[in-house]
Amino acid sequence: MPRYALKIEYDGSPFAGWQAQKDLPSVQGTVETALSRVEPDFPRVAAAGRTDAGVHALGQVAHCDLSKDWDPFRLSEALNFHLKPAPVAIVACARTDGDFHARFSAERRRYLFRLLSRRAPEVHDRGLVWRVPHTLDLGLMREAARHLIGRHDFTTFRSSECQAASPVKTLGRLDIEEAASPGGREFRFHVEARSFLHNQIRSFVGTLERVGAGGWPALRVKEALEARDRAACGPVCPPEGLYFVAVDYPVDPFA
Repeated sequence: MPRYALKIEYDGSPFAGWQAQKDLPSVQGTVETALSRVEPDFPRVAAAGRTDAGVHALGQVAHCDLSKDWDPFRLSEALNFHLKPAPVAIVACARTDGDFHARFSAERRRYLFRLLSRRAPEVHDRGLVWRVPHTLDLGLMREAARHLIGRHDFTTFRSSECQAASPVKTLGRLDIEEAASPGGREFRFHVEARSFLHNQIRSFVGTLERVGAGGWPALRVKEALEARDRAACGPVCPPEGLYFVAVDYPVDPFA
């Protein structure tokens, strides 16, 4: 059966997350419903990562095996037709070999978190950023973030519901940049690793926001990491500012 890789963009606001769930709307379920319109009998799609409720994607990757030998462009056009009006789009489609796996072939996953510092409510970005009404110190957040880079036991920043076999992960990147925003300041957190723990990024951002707001000294992040205790974590921020940006593979299936 031919295997196809799909690069998927979605607004996670109306969904209970990526993973299909009984009686709840999901991105996976929406994509599989569209696939069933072009091929009634097909295995379920497998994705590079499971995003939580309210989390968005710019470059989620999934794969599926189909019985028909589709032209990738025609397949993406057909799927986008059947995905309407859901806020989900296939932005790229490629034929791959049978060894490609969206999840297990991945070498690195990249995320973005958008944090808006602004008194006024967000209008155009509602549901797409986390807004806080107070000012934030970029330098202090960067100083604190440096303590998280590298290979660590991230128990402190791991959800109690996390099913990962080990809390030890290697964080390759956690950079924060400031972007222009009308009436305020937007801070963009760029995070990269091979894999992540459940709620790890939202735990990072919620904790670093406390540093930027002056509620925590930067060194407390290091102490929290070394505590290996969930109780030492700062507040977990809401999901609406988080985006699954891209997945890196040994060979880019969409190149």
